[in-house]
Amino acid sequence: MMTGQRRTLDKRALVALIAVGFAMLACARANVAPSAAIGSGGLPSPTLIPTGIDDPPTLTLPIPTALPATKTPAQPEPVVSPTFPATPTSGAVGTEEPQTLVYEAQPGDSLKSVAIRFGVLPEEISSTGVLPQDHRMVDPEQILLIPKRLGDTSPEERWIPDSEMVFSPNASSFDIDAFVESQPGYLKRYRETVYGKWRTGAEVVALVARNNSVNPRLLLALLEYEAGWLSNPEKPEGDEFMYPMGMIDPQIPGLYRQLTWLANELGNGYYGWRSGTITELRFEDGAALRLASDLNAGTVALQYFFALDQSSSDWEAEWGSEQLLNVYIDFFGDPWAYDYPLFEPGVEQPPLILPFIEGHLWSFTGGPHGAWERESAWAALDFAPAASVTGCYVSEDWATASAPGIVVRSEDGVVVLDLDGDGREHSGWALLYLHIAEDGRVQEGDLVAAGDRIGHPSCEGGIATGTHIHLARKYNGEWILADGPIPFNLDGWVAQAGSKPYQGALVRGDDEVLACTCATRETLITR
Repeated sequence: MMTGQRRTLDKRALVALIAVGFAMLACARANVAPSAAIGSGGLPSPTLIPTGIDDPPTLTLPIPTALPATKTPAQPEPVVSPTFPATPTSGAVGTEEPQTLVYEAQPGDSLKSVAIRFGVLPEEISSTGVLPQDHRMVDPEQILLIPKRLGDTSPEERWIPDSEMVFSPNASSFDIDAFVESQPGYLKRYRETVYGKWRTGAEVVALVARNNSVNPRLLLALLEYEAGWLSNPEKPEGDEFMYPMGMIDPQIPGLYRQLTWLANELGNGYYGWRSGTITELRFEDGAALRLASDLNAGTVALQYFFALDQSSSDWEAEWGSEQLLNVYIDFFGDPWAYDYPLFEPGVEQPPLILPFIEGHLWSFTGGPHGAWERESAWAALDFAPAASVTGCYVSEDWATASAPGIVVRSEDGVVVLDLDGDGREHSGWALLYLHIAEDGRVQEGDLVAAGDRIGHPSCEGGIATGTHIHLARKYNGEWILADGPIPFNLDGWVAQAGSKPYQGALVRGDDEVLACTCATRETLITR
């Protein structure tokens, strides 16, 4: 067991430490796959051939280049205590006594995030009820009294509930295949190779939605809005075929990569609003617009997406037209009819243990970072077993279940445990493991107890240059930030984020384990 920052190790532990080979990791970066990567799509098919037309044309796609190599750091970065963002003065109301705003807390709000959004300090917020401590979630519908400090902001109308941005329980029953087949557009004829399998357009949408935990109805509405693939039966040509979402980048051709990019950008807005790291929109003409403080995360995700590569005037015109909202309503009806409160009062993480065998020495190689794509939701942690080799290999050690549950997914390096027993990944608590080797992996439908073996660490699934496991939590389909109001807690080790993804620490009392791929003693941890 670790004894803190000044822990000492016996000679056997030091020998094990020297033997540990931890390569620099770059997991969950599906949209920019290196050569021969497997997870999150791997390499695209060299040809994308639509079916359903005579003599279908063949379009050759470029092969994305590998990610640049990153030098392994020599030692962990110290965890710097974050400073609370300064109260904004730009656009603030006058110097007279500020007005008091009455705000009804939304599911997922924390006192810290609300304070940042309204441009005040947490201690300036009062309530008719008891306020939570330590940045925990505020109970939904609790009344908060907040000084008015901000001037002009973005439009305040909430377009969609949060449950229509994430893959929530209300999206689980949506039949993507039947919906796509019912439409006249080109999407039902589209085919693409992903994960080495030939997939239909509907299957591509479903895969992106599930992996990124983004609502498939929203992905389909945006695909129609940007490309018309649900209503127009004609095959697109040129860039309109290769880049249906309009993001022209040779690294992300094809529907799968384009929708993956879309999911990541939506996540940047959504989880940035949740964490308080995004408070304004920035436009290509240099203008900035403070986001309306009482928006919900789902609407911010859309405002953020529409601001990408647009001038402020173009954004204002596009948002004001409400064309996307009208597309959504035409296909699916009122989005608020699907509203599902993602967090109930008092929600807590169930007890979780470290995801490896008791007494085995592992290294904490990745602090809070992206759950699936890039870094939009810093919900994941990485751990690597001791080894006598470096790079990618299948470890003889075992990853274990951090809690009892049902295996609801086991494929392509991924294992997902449903912890509430209903057999659905997108309701209640779920744990996602990435980079679990196929040989010895648990199977879908298996029941596991806490500490049971689920498979061997590897590089399978996603992008990784060193063997490890990647662990993330979801609740009702939303990725739960590792250093948020419900912090990642494994055997009492609580995650703290660093200033950059993959940095940070696990803290238990006076003990601290730092995140690094460098295999120094500060990274070692056991159960």
